[in-house]
Amino acid sequence: MTLNAQSRTWLRSWGAQRCWLRQPQLRLDPLANPARSGLHGARPRPIVDMSYSRHFLDFQGSSIPTSMKKLVVTKLSPNFREAVSLRHDVPVPLPGDGDLLVRNRFVGINASDINYSAGRYDASVKPPFDVGFEGIGEVVALGLSASARYTVGQVVTYMRPGAFAEYTIVPAKEAVPVPSVKPEFLALLVSGTTAYISLKELGQLSEGKTILVTAAAGGTGQFAVQLAKKAKCHIIGTCSSDEKSGFLKSIGCDHPINYKTENVAAVLKKDYPKGVDVVYESVGGKMFDLAVNFLAIKGRLIVIGFISGYQTRTGLPPGHVEMLPAKLLKKSASIQGFFLNHYLSEYQMAMKHLVEMCENRELVCEVDLGDMSPEGKFTGLESVFRAIDYMYMGGNIGKIVVELPHSVNSKL
Repeated sequence: MTLNAQSRTWLRSWGAQRCWLRQPQLRLDPLANPARSGLHGARPRPIVDMSYSRHFLDFQGSSIPTSMKKLVVTKLSPNFREAVSLRHDVPVPLPGDGDLLVRNRFVGINASDINYSAGRYDASVKPPFDVGFEGIGEVVALGLSASARYTVGQVVTYMRPGAFAEYTIVPAKEAVPVPSVKPEFLALLVSGTTAYISLKELGQLSEGKTILVTAAAGGTGQFAVQLAKKAKCHIIGTCSSDEKSGFLKSIGCDHPINYKTENVAAVLKKDYPKGVDVVYESVGGKMFDLAVNFLAIKGRLIVIGFISGYQTRTGLPPGHVEMLPAKLLKKSASIQGFFLNHYLSEYQMAMKHLVEMCENRELVCEVDLGDMSPEGKFTGLESVFRAIDYMYMGGNIGKIVVELPHSVNSKL
């Protein structure tokens, strides 16, 4: 095999000890005659397979560096700034046979990033460990098996731990190909699929039902509103500003309630005396208590989170659960939790449908890049800390996304 000048330069810059060209694989010639090959102790004639070597080079006009930045949990704490450190000069990982190496262009922020850095999802995982759940970028290198489905330069999104890094290894079977590097696709990975699958599996939505969505202008709430509206339901959405109320109206919310200027309980009591059929709840604490109180007969409350408690020591918000059994019994009502990891069998189907809806402009995928935050746009891994603070201050409209610019020259 002959390498061109650009490839030779690139290989030298990478260093011989980390060359992307793996040692040639030897395989037996299936046409060799076993009897003949055994004569005089000779071995079967080998065939050198180097056909895949080009897949380990980045032909998009930039070289893959030897090191990168990434965020690492070094201490378990609900305080993200205390738990996580930005590390420099981390070796760029090598993709295995079925893996992709993705150069991240945008990463998504989730309320549960704090739960993960606090060690609440898996007590067996001890620091240091990588953090961040979702990213979108280009494939810059990949293994032989992965090359059957993907090529260098292809854009993919993914959901897996370790996204808060400049480069991330993604198993090809977990990657989701998308048409372009649009941050809007990040809104679908966790937030969109959570709303889609939870409402489909637990919501039992039908025309004319009344749905209350809390934190409706957030990353997941925006999709719950739109998907419930497509089911021809009447949508109530709580939010924290008039700007958010306007956004909610623009995506189909029938009755936005600004809890900073309106009494949510009073509004629900006056306008919905029979209660609400489904509550899509992600706030917890007093909002959870209120939601339980306003469930209709046979009403259902879907819990997808309780952000008001994530930053506390226990991760639980204050609440009054003593009377909960009696309240549910009195109304034949129910409460059910939803955790996306328990529904991964539905994930690929949901993502495919959501991407199609987004591409066909049937779904608004609002992203917040931090332009209106106190210190401006979220750019670089350093700004992940600010982005999480911004989320917990309730400043965002839609999904919070951080851009990871690259100084390298790319044709994509």
